[in-house]
Amino acid sequence: MGVTYQDSNTRMSQVAIHNGTVYLAGQVPTDTTADMRGQTEQVLARIDQLLAQAGTSKEHLISAQVWVTSMAEFDQMNAAWDAWVVPGRPPVRAALEAKLAKPEWKVEIMVVAALPEA
Repeated sequence: MGVTYQDSNTRMSQVAIHNGTVYLAGQVPTDTTADMRGQTEQVLARIDQLLAQAGTSKEHLISAQVWVTSMAEFDQMNAAWDAWVVPGRPPVRAALEAKLAKPEWKVEIMVVAALPEA
C-alpha cells in the first residue's frame, strides 16, 4: 500500500495516509487575535475537518503533539483540549513550550489517527 497525500503544496502536505494510519501536519490558528483557548479551539476544529476529509475522526486518535508559546496559558489550551477530546479515548500526548514559526501563533497541534476498520 502506498502513501496518499492530501492538501499538498511544493513544501508539505496537510495529510498523509499510509497503511491505515492518518498523519496530520502541525495545525495553527487562522485568527491570531484570539486568546490561547480560542486559538486552540480553531486548531482543533481544523483537525476535525482534516480527519474527516481523510476518512476518520478524533475518536480514532493515536497520538498528539502540542506546542504552546507560554506555559502560563497552558491551562487555557487544556480547557479547549479537554472539551474536545473524546471521553475515555484520549490519545497519547506530549506538550511543550516552544517558539513557533509566527510570533502571533500561541499553539500548534499535530496528530496521528487510525482509519476506522471496515
